[in-house]
Amino acid sequence: MTNPPLFDGSRLLSWARRCATELERRRVEINNLNVFPVPDADTGSNMSHTMAAAVAEADALSPGASARDVASALAVGSMRGARGNSGVVLSQVMRGVAQSVSDERLTGAVVAQALAAGVEFVDRAIADPVEGTVITVLRAAAAAAREAEAGGDLSSVATAARDAAREALARTPSQLPALRDAGVVDAGGTGLVILLDQLVNEVTGNDAEPGALAEHPAHPGDHVSHTAHLEVMFLFDGPLEDLEAALTEMGGTSLVVARGEGTAGKVHVHSTDAGALIEKAFSMGRVTDLRLEVLPPVPVTDLPERVIVAVTPPGSLGDLYTAAGAVTVAPGDDAVSDVLAAIRTSAAREVILLPNGLMGNAALVAVEKAARTFEQVLTVLPTVRLVSGIAALAVYDETQPLATVAFTMSEAAGEMRTAVIHRPGPRDGVVVTAYGESARFDGTAGDAVTAACARLLQHGGELVSVLFDPLQLHEPDAAELTAQLGAEVRVYPADGLGAVAEIGVE
Repeated sequence: MTNPPLFDGSRLLSWARRCATELERRRVEINNLNVFPVPDADTGSNMSHTMAAAVAEADALSPGASARDVASALAVGSMRGARGNSGVVLSQVMRGVAQSVSDERLTGAVVAQALAAGVEFVDRAIADPVEGTVITVLRAAAAAAREAEAGGDLSSVATAARDAAREALARTPSQLPALRDAGVVDAGGTGLVILLDQLVNEVTGNDAEPGALAEHPAHPGDHVSHTAHLEVMFLFDGPLEDLEAALTEMGGTSLVVARGEGTAGKVHVHSTDAGALIEKAFSMGRVTDLRLEVLPPVPVTDLPERVIVAVTPPGSLGDLYTAAGAVTVAPGDDAVSDVLAAIRTSAAREVILLPNGLMGNAALVAVEKAARTFEQVLTVLPTVRLVSGIAALAVYDETQPLATVAFTMSEAAGEMRTAVIHRPGPRDGVVVTAYGESARFDGTAGDAVTAACARLLQHGGELVSVLFDPLQLHEPDAAELTAQLGAEVRVYPADGLGAVAEIGVE
């Protein structure tokens, strides 16, 4: 197909939408490749969320916006919405595009300049770059684009960059032992190849089906060690270089600082002492959009002493439970057999089950009876909602005896005040259920979330968790809700939630 002569703002946005769609479609595949630097199975989710945030920012522009304006919006949206190490890196690639688009269209020279700028920004953002990761793939793409730029049109430059990125990605297992041992290619590099694939598709008008990704083989004998890390992310306005030096000195690892405009930037760091790092950041500048996630501990080779099995819908919510260290099982007719299979396969001596209100009493009795034959100790916790299961996981301490953690987790789940927002029908508005009572709400679903949070906070509380179905509700603004309600609000996308939103207050 002949290239359309002009790659303007509308086509740049079309490319970004292609990227967001493909990253979401292959999210689970990329998650399964994620073994470095932390095997937390969320690279696909983080890149998908970051790209979706970039597109949302660009979608807010007026129709017919210039390529420069679209590129700037993609950079701003990706930085603000960046999740995880991979999302922050992706935001710097978008920043490279924004810096390089200087007129009303994208050319081969602009692609080459954007990739070169992306290398520079990512190199600067990552405190300790490692070969065999996304930076290696990005560098190869930039070098190939630079060579093709002389006399090359947009199609030839994009294709050269994409082909070089694919080759570099295929070599990553030979550069990084963690990838070689797992038999996979780099997850972040895979996401970058998808971006370049979609650029070639947008330029040429082709939609070739991408090749299958390498599978991440299962290791049934693996389990986790006893070192718990937290992933800390926040927007920072202040002396970024001084902050980077301070966080490094305090032992922060996987540190990535994505620069934005002026002194603003997005910070991503792992630490076993997140509180101290956060206090330091607050003392040095303005911190907003603070986000904490529990990272799964590092795999070791012998069998686990204890495992947590959680019943949760697959997708982003399942990813959240997995990232917190749980083995997830989908609800449904096969839930009993699937839970029993997860218990048996784990070979753990102790098993904690979080039913999350998705298994009835008869099903739980069946699980308990069958588990007695496994010579494993099963403890079922009274988590009646998905959000209360998250509260229970948040206080889990693997160093404590089973009786202690079961009490602590049950207490956290039981003391959480919850509300559920349903939509009975497409034209029926929403119904809010809280404190055992249901009432129709006259207003939007977003307003219902705010009102339900406020009602739950009438009896006090410091932390509000909001699970929302992306198909029924636009993502609530956590920072805006935090300011409005006077309590910290965290929001989590929850595919297949079965409700508009679930809210929990601790």
